[in-house]
Amino acid sequence: MNNIDTLFTKTENLGDFAQGYFTYLKKVLDGIETASINALESELEAARADGQTIFVVGNGGSAATATTMANDIGFDIIKKTGVKKPFKVFSLTDNSSVMTAIANDVGYENLFINQLRIHYQPGDRLLVISAGGNSPNVVNAAEWVRSRGGRVIGFLGFDGGKLRNMCDVVIHVPTVKGEYGPVEDAHLIMNHILAHWFQCKLK
Repeated sequence: MNNIDTLFTKTENLGDFAQGYFTYLKKVLDGIETASINALESELEAARADGQTIFVVGNGGSAATATTMANDIGFDIIKKTGVKKPFKVFSLTDNSSVMTAIANDVGYENLFINQLRIHYQPGDRLLVISAGGNSPNVVNAAEWVRSRGGRVIGFLGFDGGKLRNMCDVVIHVPTVKGEYGPVEDAHLIMNHILAHWFQCKLK
């Protein structure tokens, strides 16, 4: 039984469950290493300074976070700061025609690799978002970038999976396996932390 199931058995109504969830989420967030967060900032700043692209990938809820990051770290920061050198953030989860063609023609496991073959340039970064860290299409993309000397950033959960040892910088959200909600919450919160930090820093 995971922590969320245990929480449910101890509450009598949704309000109590929500309060317990908030408390647990705070505990999960406190488990993220601040040194990794600082390393993440340095990695993103280096990409921005050099005009390199940060490609973001993920499945399911992580795909939605990838889309949100492209907006919040890319467009929203330039809109609110007017900075002349913005973050170039590109989500590979958003073109349904390309995604369905790749999945149908050469397999879902190649969903991100085939897009990277078109867009990736030396020095670009890949940011992988995965709760379990084992999704074949995300792992394959990380391997492809690493094989070209590129750098990989991970937003991971559970035990980090295969991706944990493949990433140069890891934001690891430590939870038991299967607790997707708290992990995906934390990843989205991390996005908002980055967005607000850079909005203030670059004004």
